[in-house]
Amino acid sequence: VFFASPFSNHIASMKASMSDVEVSRSRGGFWRMARTITNINQPAKRLNLPAVNYLQLILPDFSLIICGYLICRYTKLDRTVWGQVDSLVYFFLFPVLLFQSITRYPLALDAASQFMMAGVSLAICGIALAYSVPYWPFVKKYIDPRDHAGSAQIGFRFNSFIALAVSQKLLGDNGLAYMAILIGVSVPIFNIAAVWPMAKHGQQHFGRELIRNPLIWGTTAGLLANIAGFTVPDWMAPSVTRVGQAGLVLGLMAAGAGMQLSALPRAKVLAASMLSVRHFAMPVVAFIMAKMWGLDSTQTTTLLLFSALPTASTCYVLAARMGYNGPYVSSLVTASTAMAVLSLSFALSFLANAI
Repeated sequence: VFFASPFSNHIASMKASMSDVEVSRSRGGFWRMARTITNINQPAKRLNLPAVNYLQLILPDFSLIICGYLICRYTKLDRTVWGQVDSLVYFFLFPVLLFQSITRYPLALDAASQFMMAGVSLAICGIALAYSVPYWPFVKKYIDPRDHAGSAQIGFRFNSFIALAVSQKLLGDNGLAYMAILIGVSVPIFNIAAVWPMAKHGQQHFGRELIRNPLIWGTTAGLLANIAGFTVPDWMAPSVTRVGQAGLVLGLMAAGAGMQLSALPRAKVLAASMLSVRHFAMPVVAFIMAKMWGLDSTQTTTLLLFSALPTASTCYVLAARMGYNGPYVSSLVTASTAMAVLSLSFALSFLANAI
């Protein structure tokens, strides 16, 4: 009950907020948020953000990771069971979750082109920073190329559930609409960028790995469906939503089950570098991009929030399924989830006030 109650409260609050969003179809098959994205060309004004307990927002995900760790270590549900859970999550639950996350919130691409370009620029910079870690002075001699290939995704991927929960709580429908744009344009980029170093280091054909990757299929199908104006029918939506929620819960618990805390000290320089990219460099880059693209206050706050999120739990599943050090990546996922309390405070309390 302790683990489930905050998680269920976030789901209920998100569903309640979604019921007020009006969607209308525009000519050409693209979708437009009606009423939610407003005053885009007005000058920026500082937002008075409501007080938020970031620890309470992160606690549900962190609790599920620890729960999976304890169950795997101290019950009969050991790694033989969780190996099958990994397969279920990777091949079915997570692709459905990605498809639902992208199609659930229509993309208002025509109404926020500058904001979209700022998000794409942030994504490219984050990927470049994560890829460049082995070439940093005084760091490269401590970096194992194989460990870096499996964990580079930690530096730029994000937890979409926390993104939606926090954006709705802080910014309401406007923030939720902008976050939907970031999810739609960045998830395909991030998933492809996560696969590339692992395929390259493993001397695997990159195109073949993309075609065989169910996460890429779910992402691509969701983006194309959103652009085409497709939404999940009402009679099917509850089932799809529950499958997605199951993927989120089991994915976090599977990451905890695969976690080995002893793996972090073995490559602590790489761990510190990747977590620094995810939780310090990304918010700073987002701040610069907001200034460069002339974003308004709501857009800027949404971009800063996006940059400070914990990494995705799918990092562990992807690394393990592609034959890399899953326990090490799982430990990084856990550390990133805990550090998000600090990065969210840094981005939304310090950088946002400097706009």
